[in-house]
Amino acid sequence: MDFFLLNTNLAKKSAMSKAKILVVDDDHLIRQAISFKLEKEGYTVKVANDGESALSMIENEKFDIIISDIMMPYISGFELLKILKEKGSEAPILMLTALNSENAVVKAFDLGADDYLTKPFSPNELIMRIKKLLDKK
Repeated sequence: MDFFLLNTNLAKKSAMSKAKILVVDDDHLIRQAISFKLEKEGYTVKVANDGESALSMIENEKFDIIISDIMMPYISGFELLKILKEKGSEAPILMLTALNSENAVVKAFDLGADDYLTKPFSPNELIMRIKKLLDKK
């Protein structure tokens, strides 16, 4: 029994580290910092600098998690979230924002966000939230 649990946990850890994550943020430094941390943890990371680019990438690739900023040019994170949910996207979506307001949090969850993190945030907290979202899949 212990061997089975050990193998199950190893398989789950392996699957998590192979997860493909899309990071959508118009701030180059934020994209770069998140990508660096996620790749260091063993995730495959793709980046988009706005909602339009993200939609194009999502049409051509499957992602295990989408991390999106809210305030972006062209298509906001809220609009991106709404479009993805309307299209039936099953990838968990974690919203990132500098907006520290209850209204923004409520709106994100009303639109179907799976999690929400306010900038600035701890890279370790981001990793923990990603692991939780992957565990739910």
